[in-house]
This record gives sequence, C-alpha cells and structure tokens, in this order.
Amino acid sequence: MTRDEAFALLKKYNKDPFHIQHALTVEAVMKWYANELGYGDEAEHWATVGLLHDIDFELYPDEHCLKAPELLSEAGVSEDIIHSVCSHGYGITVGNGTTIDVKPEHEMEKVLFAADELTGLIWAAALMRPSKSTKDMELKSLKKKYKSKGFAAGCSREVIDRGAEQLGWELDKLLEMTLRAMAASEDLINSEME
Repeated sequence: MTRDEAFALLKKYNKDPFHIQHALTVEAVMKWYANELGYGDEAEHWATVGLLHDIDFELYPDEHCLKAPELLSEAGVSEDIIHSVCSHGYGITVGNGTTIDVKPEHEMEKVLFAADELTGLIWAAALMRPSKSTKDMELKSLKKKYKSKGFAAGCSREVIDRGAEQLGWELDKLLEMTLRAMAASEDLINSEME
C-alpha cells in the first residue's frame, strides 16, 4: 500500500481535522522511531501503521479497534498491518464493553501502543505554550504536565506507563524520545494540514 493510498483510506473514514492531524502525527512519530531504533528499512511500514491506527475511531468510537479489521480488509490492507493497528488497543475496554485482546508483539506495535496516547498529551502541552510548539519544549516541562492528573485527562497515563513497560523502557526515555520525534516532524505535519 502506498502512502497516498493509505492517506486516501484514512480520509475516507475521517473528516475531522483533529483526527487527521493526530494520524499524521502518529505516522511521523512511528517513522522517526523506526529510523531511531534501527528499523530504517521498515520505516514506511511503521509510518503506514501509524497513519491508519485510528481508522475506525471517528465513525465507530464504541467499536474502536473492532471495526478496523473490516474497514482495512475491504481496502485490501495486509493482515500484518491490521494486527498492528488493532494491537494499539490491547487491554483497553471500548464503549461497547469489549476489551481488545490483540497483543502488541513486534517492537513496532509496542512503540505504537506507547506513543499513541502520549502524542495527544504532548500536543496538548504544546498548545499551552506561548510558541504553540513542541520544538522549544523541555522534558522537565512535559514531565510536570504528565504528573498533573487534571491536565489532558483524556490521555491515559496508565496506557502510557504500560507502553513504556512493554518496551522495557523507563518512562523518561519514552517521554523524551516521543517529544523529540514530534519536534522533528512538526513543520511537516503543519504543512500537510494547511
């Protein structure tokens, strides 16, 4: 699947600029991580999974990660991408009461699980800054926001903590690397959103 095909598929089911921006952010973060962690030859694959990870969220929020296999299969998306997309919901109970049981296995899936929620929290923190940017945000500032339970309350710290644990990383490493990934890709995402 080409990037253009994946983006067209995303936009078939997602119209809200917030959801498009989140998908582009996770795509860029996943590509950055692939290169950073020594999977450069798989960077486009990691990026595609990031771009499509919330394919079903806008139209089917109560069936998130349950409706995705159907939407992706209809478009001819490969089983490995479908598994990866669904694995980012592992252990989470969605609106219809179902708990997602597709476990992240590959390091890419664990990165997606860990970084997805975190990108939302980092973006919310960036919007509070005078610059409205991640590029001048420091780790200590992010950690302060992370510890404030009332800040970006919709971003589950439990999921982010579990993600770091699955990767075998300290939380600080996950926070710092994801912040760096977002800062590195912010200009590209902004230009795509224009």
